[in-house]
Amino acid sequence: MANILVRWLITTAIFFHPFFVSVIQIDQNTKEKSLEISVRIFAEDLEATLKKFGNTTKLDLQHPSDKAAVDKLVNAYMQNKLQLKVDGKPVTMHYIGYEQRLESIWVYLEVENVTSLKKLDINCNLLYEFEQKQANIIHLKAAAGDKSFKLDNPKTTTSFEF
Repeated sequence: MANILVRWLITTAIFFHPFFVSVIQIDQNTKEKSLEISVRIFAEDLEATLKKFGNTTKLDLQHPSDKAAVDKLVNAYMQNKLQLKVDGKPVTMHYIGYEQRLESIWVYLEVENVTSLKKLDINCNLLYEFEQKQANIIHLKAAAGDKSFKLDNPKTTTSFEF
């Protein structure tokens, strides 16, 4: 009986998701000299935001009629809403793609040619136009250590230093 109640509570929480949060994981890959970035966002929130951003009413992230056009829109949104500086220099994020897992969309990006990471500056306002209560949690796993920070709307910037 307790397991049924716990499952019901989890399902209800997922279905109604009363909080608005995305999680950005940035991993330094010293072997490949890169930053590997994954962004997890509730699918319905990202879809609603992309409809406004792309000025379209027809968008289905799970079953896109034109995957290339949707990838282009997701990439444009990510490039617009998430910028990084490595050791004081702006870097280019390369869009890898996205996938849906349960209620979330995972977007994958990569920054190449990162030979050192003494400081990472982040400017992020993902989904701020969608929800005033939006928070973006950023986790950095670097060779010099792990750090995390939570950006609450309207705050958009943070820095990690080693």
